[in-house]
Amino acid sequence: ANMGDATGQADRLTAMAMQDFDCYLVNPISVSNLVQALVPVAQKKKPIVNIDSTIDPEQAKAAGFAVSTYIGTDNVAAGALAGEEMLKLVPKGSKVALVAGIIGDVGSNARIKGFKQAVEGKLDIVVMVSADWDREKALTAATDILAAHPDLAGFFAANDIMALGVERAVRTSGKDVKVIGLDGIVDALKSIAAGELTATVAQYPYVVGAMGLEACAVAAKGKELPANVPAPVLLINKDNAEASLKNFPRPGGDYPDPFREMLK
Repeated sequence: ANMGDATGQADRLTAMAMQDFDCYLVNPISVSNLVQALVPVAQKKKPIVNIDSTIDPEQAKAAGFAVSTYIGTDNVAAGALAGEEMLKLVPKGSKVALVAGIIGDVGSNARIKGFKQAVEGKLDIVVMVSADWDREKALTAATDILAAHPDLAGFFAANDIMALGVERAVRTSGKDVKVIGLDGIVDALKSIAAGELTATVAQYPYVVGAMGLEACAVAAKGKELPANVPAPVLLINKDNAEASLKNFPRPGGDYPDPFREMLK
């Protein structure tokens, strides 16, 4: 489905709910757009595996069901990991700026919240702007922020695309300002390996999808699924950027996977 077509996505699920699938793996466009379409699935007692973007549990409950399991990145924890890395990179009390995604976006808010929690009382957050997940908007915003705060030490951007825009602004300014992103896209990993972007917190959609399929296999065995399974996140900096590029789209190394254990 088109990323923005919430109604179209719901229509497709409604059609699929009429067919007799054993398991439904869903990644909703919004917290509510698939709730009604999932009612017949829940009535048939089919497992609903919610990956990546969450279905609002309150709205699901009001419609008479709960998802069988949720698998996805804990965005607060991911943001906190970025904050912890920033604390290692800049002196205590340094000024930092935050670049959020679209105003009101749940994922962006959670990432910013995690970063703030990690640096509270240790760094001075002087400004926060929203750049709509857009590289050019982030570049423009960062250029203005660097001019307004000549002693700024770091930026945290809520995704890598914005972080790459911020990094370009920093490079143009000629200043030594740390820039940390979040997602772990290939362009960001390459930028870190090249000594441009400082760091990112990588998440792994590949793993989320694979765990989703494993969850369906576990449910098919009649086993109860864990309610909430955080997907792995990994801090990537100059030390491990090359290795991350080689391993992409997998994290490389081991990570907790309760479904894999349940399938043994």
